[in-house]
Amino acid sequence: MAEQKLKINPRRLQQLLRKMVNIYSPPGKEKDIVDFIYNYLKRHGLPVVRQAVDEDRHNLIVEPDDVEAELVLVGHLDTVEAYDLESYEFSLDGDTAAGLGTADMKGGCAAMIEAFLTLWENGHTNRPVALALVVGEEDYGDGAQRLVREYDFSAAIVGEPTDLLPCLSHYGYLEIQLTTQGQRVHASLAPQANNAATAMLRLLLAYIQYFDQELVDGVYNLRDLTSARSGFAAPDNCEAWIDLHLPALTHMGQLTFQLEELHTTYLKANAQCDAAIHFNSIHAGYELPQKGPLVDLLKTVYDRHHLSFSPTSFPSHSDANTLWAAGIKPILLGPGRLEKAHTAEESISLSQVKIAAQIYMDLILDYAKEGHPDPP
Repeated sequence: MAEQKLKINPRRLQQLLRKMVNIYSPPGKEKDIVDFIYNYLKRHGLPVVRQAVDEDRHNLIVEPDDVEAELVLVGHLDTVEAYDLESYEFSLDGDTAAGLGTADMKGGCAAMIEAFLTLWENGHTNRPVALALVVGEEDYGDGAQRLVREYDFSAAIVGEPTDLLPCLSHYGYLEIQLTTQGQRVHASLAPQANNAATAMLRLLLAYIQYFDQELVDGVYNLRDLTSARSGFAAPDNCEAWIDLHLPALTHMGQLTFQLEELHTTYLKANAQCDAAIHFNSIHAGYELPQKGPLVDLLKTVYDRHHLSFSPTSFPSHSDANTLWAAGIKPILLGPGRLEKAHTAEESISLSQVKIAAQIYMDLILDYAKEGHPDPP
């Protein structure tokens, strides 16, 4: 059992979260926060190393002293672009901490860091558990891709905002790029030409009708729709990007085949349409059993904190998809609510961040105390 007297430092955790949120760190611009966290961990005596992702960007890895890590706690240090660069910084109103990245997922990262700091300060440096703080999750996930190429873990806890509900299953994700080509002509002659934007709108209606009828348990999002900036003329090209989030056990190969068939059928019925479909990202979902040594350990920790252990499914895509594809079994578990992420009013419960830190620390303390548990 975990040592009940060992507690995280709530004040230090709050100060860390404030400093992290106040460092702007969208994908590609993570250097300042990586440097800050690297120096912070070094100053507190943790054996942190930089893992190069590209020339100027790095993941941060903390591994135990004398044992090989089997479990890794994973968080991403980047955020989406600021909705307003004048008002993205940290603010506190009672228990509510607001600011860019508080929920997704600097709250989770701060909690993981505090858990490791508390353990190291108290001499618990040899648990087979590592910490990985990665970059690029909000873009192409290149940080997680680099992590799994160079490290081999059995299981992971990913600190995405799950409202502290353990997610043993994860949605799949499909990113679709549609393009249409047309003829650039004077706007007054547009009816006489193939307008790429008009062609795209008609094509999108066919896809939306299919999604509404066939993907009743999935979620589609028309993320971007752009055409050539042609001035007073019909545009000669148009592009659309669609996100599909799909239940964990969706057969991604079968779905892509069906969408290609839909596309072919549409083009046969609309010979004047010059359009292409491309699947830019395909991430399979997964489902873990609600039993096993690590899951049982989590249940014990939840009981200790008088929390209901109610597993659910994570409905977005995340670095956990990349970990799963690499043979690592991830459980998502973090403070914050997903519906607060990527919004102008992003916020998190500070008390929940503190509970998360304590859960992470107790989990690491209990992990492998009587021998390393098998992956979930």
